[in-house]
Amino acid sequence: MNIHEYQAKQLLAKFGVAVPRGGVAYTAEEAEGVARDLGGPVWVVKSQIHAGGRGKGQFKDKQAGSAGGVRVVKSVADVNKNAGQMLGSVLVTHQTGPAGKEVKRVYVEEGCDIARECYLSMLVDRANACITVMASTEGGMDIEEVAAKTPEKIVKVAIDPATGIQAFHARKIAFGLQLEGKQVGSAVKFLMGMYKAFTSLDASLVEINPLVVTGEGGILALDAKMNFDDNGLYRQKDVAELRDEDEEDPAELEAAKYSLNYITLDGSIGCMVNGAGLAMATMDIIKAHGGDPANFLDVGGGATKERVTAAFKLILSDPKVEGILVNIFGGIMRCDVIADGVVSAAKEVSLNVPLVVRLEGTNVKEGKQILAQSGLPIISADDLGDAAAKVVKAVKEAA
Repeated sequence: MNIHEYQAKQLLAKFGVAVPRGGVAYTAEEAEGVARDLGGPVWVVKSQIHAGGRGKGQFKDKQAGSAGGVRVVKSVADVNKNAGQMLGSVLVTHQTGPAGKEVKRVYVEEGCDIARECYLSMLVDRANACITVMASTEGGMDIEEVAAKTPEKIVKVAIDPATGIQAFHARKIAFGLQLEGKQVGSAVKFLMGMYKAFTSLDASLVEINPLVVTGEGGILALDAKMNFDDNGLYRQKDVAELRDEDEEDPAELEAAKYSLNYITLDGSIGCMVNGAGLAMATMDIIKAHGGDPANFLDVGGGATKERVTAAFKLILSDPKVEGILVNIFGGIMRCDVIADGVVSAAKEVSLNVPLVVRLEGTNVKEGKQILAQSGLPIISADDLGDAAAKVVKAVKEAA
């Protein structure tokens, strides 16, 4: 789960992480009120959407101006003006895609004297079974770009969860960021609080970009991004309440209602599979045969007819889908249940794209019989390779 910048800063501040003062606003008048409460002489008005690159982004509405989604202003009147331009406008960044995202709230923050910008993050490192801290003197840039062009400028420190972060870990990061004097002590405190927030809140990522050194030598999180492990949200009620469904894919939200694991992709071949590993293999083999998957969809091992029907409808709700591949290996899942759901959904939505079904496992004979007697133009496949080849061919012929 993702949250907005202002929400991340509010959470981090509770753990002693230094952040600038600010407030969220949903109207231009509220933004002006926040600015007056903060006091001047400089404020920053920030569009709040779940995407990076806001400062370099562009609004689709020309009346929103061309200054991007993060603006430094020097009067309360300009806070009102810029907030009014942003709110209700669609911001396009390199992470939103061409469709962009509508700005429904802004964050008004006090300005600060920036002497230097750095990068800092913590993430779950599954390969090494630890939490890895990454830092770089190249703040304000995408870390991927830094890694590609100047990897030597990235410092990595692995932290064993059994011991947690120690002062020497924090000092190593501080020295790697070329901090000195009292800046080192501030950085140690900052990192200790950041790690406590990360572990206490079941975060999967905390990214501070930029982390700034102020003119007075202080350390501040000028921007903040936090992602959370969905599997831990049951014990993080306060975090779960921060979810902004307006920022999430409607199809993925619908899938969650039926406990379906669904992710929208860019291709044209819809996939319905039971098991995450089999779903990945199915997408790979579609690619190998010259097609592109339109989604990742795992119906799970104990799906009901209703759940399968919902999954099928979900796939067909994507206008990019030009063909569907159902690939089921029946272990816990029964093939006849899948077949029932597929037939029910196909009839309900008036199926008008090629459908290829590969069934194997428990009750496979019954499942194939249900499909054969459905009266629907279902293409049967013997194995996964055969299924992928048939669905790619069918989509090309139908184009």
